[in-house]
Amino acid sequence: MIILGPALVILGIGFLCWLLFTLAVFALPVYVGLTVSLWAIHTGAGALGGIVAGLAGGGATFGIGQLALAFTPWIWLRFLIVLAYAAPAAVAGYSATHGIAQIVMPSTTWQSIFAVVGATAVGITACTRITGMATPEPARRGIVRI
Repeated sequence: MIILGPALVILGIGFLCWLLFTLAVFALPVYVGLTVSLWAIHTGAGALGGIVAGLAGGGATFGIGQLALAFTPWIWLRFLIVLAYAAPAAVAGYSATHGIAQIVMPSTTWQSIFAVVGATAVGITACTRITGMATPEPARRGIVRI
């Protein structure tokens, strides 16, 4: 038990960090889903109505973003769409890393440094995952360019 306990603690912390940074990538759809859910609950939809509305709002946000990435022909507009999804993820990564750093180290300077590194890592991961999930640019068959 003395060997199993610390191993399970390390495994649990590793799992929670993985889950935290995986969910941080989807910060914008989660935020929209939670906001819609709370709005629905406060307008009298009840708990089940709030859950359904939140899932619909978050799913619609994710789906609209994916459709926009799939059908947008301009690279600068794709960049803005990816930035709209990656910026909240970077903020969530900063907050999460700063919270973990506050637990681990007393120096506020190092806490901020690790938080910025965590925000950068989560932002890059969000950009990679969001662009990786989008379908490639549709082939323009039948269009002759002169």
